[in-house]
Amino acid sequence: MSGAGFAKNAFSRFRKEEDGALIIFALILFFLMMTIGGVAVDFMRYEQRRTALQNTLDRGVLAAAALNQQLDPESVVRDYMTKAGLGSDINHINVTDGLNGRTVSADGITNTDPIFLHLVGIDELKAVGASGAEQRVNNIEIALVLDVSGSMQNNNKLVNLKAAANEFVDTVLASDAEGRISITLVPFNGQVNLGATLAAKYNLTNNPNVANVNCVDLPPSVYSSTAMSNNVAMSMTAFADTFSGTNQTTSYLAPTDTNYGTPNPLNRWCPSIAGNTVLLPSKSSSGLHAAINGLTAIGATSINAGMKWGMALLDPNSKGMFSELITSGKISPDFAGRPYAYNAAGTMKIVVLMTDGEHFAEERVGETYKSGNSPIYRSSGDGKYSIRFATGRPAAAGANQYWVPHLCTSVACTGGTNTAEAWRANAWDSGSGVALQTWPQVWTNMRVSYVAWQFYARALGTNATSRTTVYNNTLASFRTQTATTSMDNQLQQICGFAKDSGVTVYGIAFEAPINGQTQISNCASSAGHYFNASGLQIATAFRTIATNITQLRLTQ
Repeated sequence: MSGAGFAKNAFSRFRKEEDGALIIFALILFFLMMTIGGVAVDFMRYEQRRTALQNTLDRGVLAAAALNQQLDPESVVRDYMTKAGLGSDINHINVTDGLNGRTVSADGITNTDPIFLHLVGIDELKAVGASGAEQRVNNIEIALVLDVSGSMQNNNKLVNLKAAANEFVDTVLASDAEGRISITLVPFNGQVNLGATLAAKYNLTNNPNVANVNCVDLPPSVYSSTAMSNNVAMSMTAFADTFSGTNQTTSYLAPTDTNYGTPNPLNRWCPSIAGNTVLLPSKSSSGLHAAINGLTAIGATSINAGMKWGMALLDPNSKGMFSELITSGKISPDFAGRPYAYNAAGTMKIVVLMTDGEHFAEERVGETYKSGNSPIYRSSGDGKYSIRFATGRPAAAGANQYWVPHLCTSVACTGGTNTAEAWRANAWDSGSGVALQTWPQVWTNMRVSYVAWQFYARALGTNATSRTTVYNNTLASFRTQTATTSMDNQLQQICGFAKDSGVTVYGIAFEAPINGQTQISNCASSAGHYFNASGLQIATAFRTIATNITQLRLTQ
């Protein structure tokens, strides 16, 4: 064999022997590639599972923490996880509810069964996820609607209220580093006294023109929404005592009689009390303390009016009015843009409604008798009165149109033989002239029942029965009454609108009767928002509410 042939045969044998080694090497490489690829698949599956867990937890807690979320927060998170096929992977869910926010946190752990990692001794891959959401409320608008009716002077109730409300203000504002909390004070008794500044922003008629008297006889229609129109004409409350009774004697009784003639200051539906007026939105502790400490217990109870005005000053329709008040320096410019929309992000509106009573049938002077001239004249000399009846006079009056009450001093004078002596051709004049009285002048000096009896019943009645009839009819013309059942319905109507708008309503019945408790409980946002307090417990009620108003933020 030649040398060339030997070399060729030797190379062939070497190649055949090396072919086997390459196959083994290729197999090793293939195995390594498959293992690495399998591990990559395992880690890819792990990452997909972890991402799904984290994303689902994020979405779930965000939805559960939303302030407009009405469902149970924990159920919301579990529902998100279940629909993502991760229902069994939840570990813990924690929910913390506050007055103006909710904190929801959740964590979970999910396992991916590895396919290839078993080969290297790893039998499971556990993915852990955790998330938390806390709803932030940047802008908080609070209306303190507080009862200052006459009964609040009993048992130190007003004293305890002032202490509790002052502490509330301090607690709330101390936590407001950004100055984003506004507090409006709305005191109420038989009416709500708006104060001259706020009253000037509405289209009010029949102004009694008495200092510190700026109440409104609200028409029933205003309870059909949370807004209060600045354009619709509304009649102001007369400065009158429609409640006090009089002595229905057949004899003359002077209008200066303090028991039966002059108005009782405690029984006016809109008392002239400078301290019992609405305080516009404020963040001033000193200003709020001064307003709270200046409250006076007097008058009846109209919870419906208090709640209505409290809501009107939280309603976004008042934004234009607030802008004008900011421009005129009556509201801080920091509150520009308020009242915000009910659904504005980061905004919460709160009403704290407190009463120690129940509705008292509201009385109003009839529209005809709120302004303009009356038929009553006053002598400038001795101050005595007479009244003109152009028609409807008894026969004994003849052509004389003026009845002079003080000239009729006996039973016989009221329908008897001497009736004519009290009727004159002219108004009574003691020698210094006479002045026709406006209705506001009449009500400033005499109670409504006195005028109905002395000027009408005694003049037009001819016997006991007819005098009583004239008195009742005249009184019914002078004043109207709103039944307490209607007032209850109006209160619940506006409370319903408030809650439907997302306003949080806290109710405090402070040593109130059963129906008062019922009305406040029904008005509150829930049983957890209602307090039935007595004595110093009112401080606990306000403290509980205040400590729940905290700065909230969204975190993940």
